[in-house]
Amino acid sequence: MGIVKIDDMLHEHVRRASTVMCRSINAQAEFWMKIGMLAEANPALSFTDIVRDQLAAMPAPTPADAVAA
Repeated sequence: MGIVKIDDMLHEHVRRASTVMCRSINAQAEFWMKIGMLAEANPALSFTDIVRDQLAAMPAPTPADAVAA
């Protein structure tokens, strides 16, 4: 883990988006970085395609997952 220096205006955008998306500021920034990295690696995919592929790659939930939540 490290520290990433970002512009104050970008930090404000992350803060606002994190509130709307019910994520921490760090989780929102990490989400944007991951999606951006995947978009650069897969320029033919849309945002929706990337999210769909990421969801499909996750293991299916089990009844135990519902109890743990």
